[in-house]
Amino acid sequence: MSVQASFTLRGRNPDVLTCIANLSNDEVFTPPELANRMLDTLAEAWAADNGGANLWADKTVRFLDPCTKSGVFLREITSRLTNGLADAIPNLEERVDHILTKQVFGIAITQLTSLLARRSVYCSKHAQGEHSIAKSFASDDGNIWFQRTEHTWVGDKCKYCGANQRDYDRGAELETHAYAFLHTALSEKSSVTGIP
Repeated sequence: MSVQASFTLRGRNPDVLTCIANLSNDEVFTPPELANRMLDTLAEAWAADNGGANLWADKTVRFLDPCTKSGVFLREITSRLTNGLADAIPNLEERVDHILTKQVFGIAITQLTSLLARRSVYCSKHAQGEHSIAKSFASDDGNIWFQRTEHTWVGDKCKYCGANQRDYDRGAELETHAYAFLHTALSEKSSVTGIP
């Protein structure tokens, strides 16, 4: 019997986010187990700072993953909020829609990771798609944003991140790996003011 057959016969369906390989040095995926341990630590710290309050039962808290790749953090946060907000928002569809449209946000680092994260969180690479579990987004991106960003070359280096022009000035058909949170007017302003 092959390893695959015996695995299949056990009746276990693996989490797809445990099976995908890293796409590049910049796109290293966090395993779901590690994401969940980190979220456990976050919930413990929240409770300690908020009189024992349950983070996952607060419908006003917002979460941002500024470097979303697979969407594992956003997916696991959504799952925890779905359980934690059951009393506050009894209707499951309304609860999930509230969580996805008002509490969970991501900034993807590439076009591909934006699609992967949306698929992980919304069950569709299109937030307004027919299979999306969110029902009231005004944009097909939902709350997982990606916009192609370009390096700003000064000499042979990017003035924001120091990337080498020889390796990263590759044309529109390839990813730039110029991330919006580094390559913005805010970055320019912070370098002038000395704010990290």
